[in-house]
Amino acid sequence: MKNYLIIALIICVSACKNDKNTINTVNNSKISEVKITPIEHATMVIEYKGKTIYVDPTGGKDAFEAVPKADFVLITDIHSDHFHLNTIESLDLSNAKIIATEAVYKLLPKGLRLNTNPMVNGSKENYEIFTVETVPMYNLREEALKFHPKGRGNGYVLTFGKERIYISGDTEDIPEMRKLKNIDKAFVCMNLPYTMTVESAANAVLSFKPKQVYPYHYRGTEGLSDVALFKEIVNNETKAIEVVQLDWYPNASNR
Repeated sequence: MKNYLIIALIICVSACKNDKNTINTVNNSKISEVKITPIEHATMVIEYKGKTIYVDPTGGKDAFEAVPKADFVLITDIHSDHFHLNTIESLDLSNAKIIATEAVYKLLPKGLRLNTNPMVNGSKENYEIFTVETVPMYNLREEALKFHPKGRGNGYVLTFGKERIYISGDTEDIPEMRKLKNIDKAFVCMNLPYTMTVESAANAVLSFKPKQVYPYHYRGTEGLSDVALFKEIVNNETKAIEVVQLDWYPNASNR
């Protein structure tokens, strides 16, 4: 009987393995029902119960060939690494709902506006499989205020069943982030000069304590941020927060 149990365990572990670009993680003995596929930088695909969400779709139509067609599109801000109109227009979004900021809504062609819900900071909407809450995203440093003024962009908290996922968008270590509660997965940016340092990102994460944190959006003007240092800072303080590294820059030469 003992040998059968060992064989069964090996089979289970093998079945739970994922390729480098997807996750289906085990948290507190519970397998997550949310599948996340990084595309590049701030672009990702979230799948849950047969529905697919494109977050900040960029990279053209070819970037989404390996994933299901979008049922929802989530856009955080107007900059081209988040809102890329050519990519959006190249995709089949005939049956998709777009969730965006008011600033993005104003830049969309009239046809796409018809199926877009513009959301302001601090609002909440319920959809068929998830709930969307908007969180401010903005700069704090004087020299960076020109990049992301408060109120223009949205961070998002998505709730799938009991699982809560935070997507920071372009932001610094703002009070609204530090006040977040019960976050299971947090996607947190860290790149200069546009958002924040890895140290600021780590301090913010240690404040709101998600179960897992995913460094993303970490390419700046000087290359890729030191995400290994981010992990070191977080885990030197606590092992209760799992730092998960996905491959956000598959074509980068300085990975």
